[in-house]
Amino acid sequence: MKRLNRKRALSLVKELDAFPKVPETYVETSALGGAVSLTVFMSMAILSILEFFVYQDTWMKYEYEVDKDFNSKLRINIDITIAMQCQMVGADVLDRANTMVSLKELIYEPVHYELNPQGRLICRDRDMSYILHSLYYDIPPSACRIYGNFYVNKVEGNLHFTLGKALQLPDGHTHFGLLFLNNDFQNFSHRIDHLSFGEVVPGRINPLDATEKNTFKGNQQFQYFITIVPTRLQTSKLSLDAHQYSVTEQERVINHTASEHGASGIFVKYKLNPLMVRVSEEHMPLGNFLVRLCGIIGGIFSTSDLLHRLVGFCVDIVYCRFKLSSNYNFECLCLHKLWSTWNV
Repeated sequence: MKRLNRKRALSLVKELDAFPKVPETYVETSALGGAVSLTVFMSMAILSILEFFVYQDTWMKYEYEVDKDFNSKLRINIDITIAMQCQMVGADVLDRANTMVSLKELIYEPVHYELNPQGRLICRDRDMSYILHSLYYDIPPSACRIYGNFYVNKVEGNLHFTLGKALQLPDGHTHFGLLFLNNDFQNFSHRIDHLSFGEVVPGRINPLDATEKNTFKGNQQFQYFITIVPTRLQTSKLSLDAHQYSVTEQERVINHTASEHGASGIFVKYKLNPLMVRVSEEHMPLGNFLVRLCGIIGGIFSTSDLLHRLVGFCVDIVYCRFKLSSNYNFECLCLHKLWSTWNV
């Protein structure tokens, strides 16, 4: 009784088979079918390899959100050379809350700065040939390189490089040099080698890097207006808080007799964007890769089989219509039966 039930169950399962097997004696092979099969297998292999390369690749995903981090400090990285001696130049930051930062973290290094008659910078203290030339002829340094990093509040502020050291006042601040020195002591020709906000990202070139401004006028004012966009970078190799920025610049000559008031110097005015950009590295999940791979293999196989059958059917019709084959009577009879079956 149990064996009978097993046989019935097996026969029922065989009837549900959606993949019936054709005996090999009923299978007919041809050179055309072999060529199509070879092309199909090569296409599958090539597309599968390309899909594997896509699976190994990564891409960057950008998301935008409101920056809610108000308590942290903003790091500023600066490397600038000014065509004035270090004892005559002062640097400080005055933010929107009227808080002055004296920037004692910065390093003042005497260097050489020389301009040609056209006003272009032709040599600096980093050029080895000019260093040897300066040592041999005992040429004193004529410029000051100011570099380092410091932290300020995350509010709008103004970074000054002007004449003399800064002095805090109840209603603001001033600089000693502006009170006692005239324009003959001033030359704010400068070169910005690096200016960035946040942590330093290796290999990134910032908008103001390698910016050079030269002038022969002592009462020149250079202004840079910067908009900072907080950026959080998350990759498989590093995770840091960087800041992108855009900049517009303006320069003018201070002339009090022509109502062009102001102070000579270099002014970097920055403000922060309230939106933060989150950049993360994305990778294709393994499940998506397997699904796409199955779609490639199955799609090529099904499409090629359909096209092969369609081309064979069209060839048979042409043979029957123009009697190109010696067995056209047999083929036409087969086609007639096929059409009769479809019409039914």
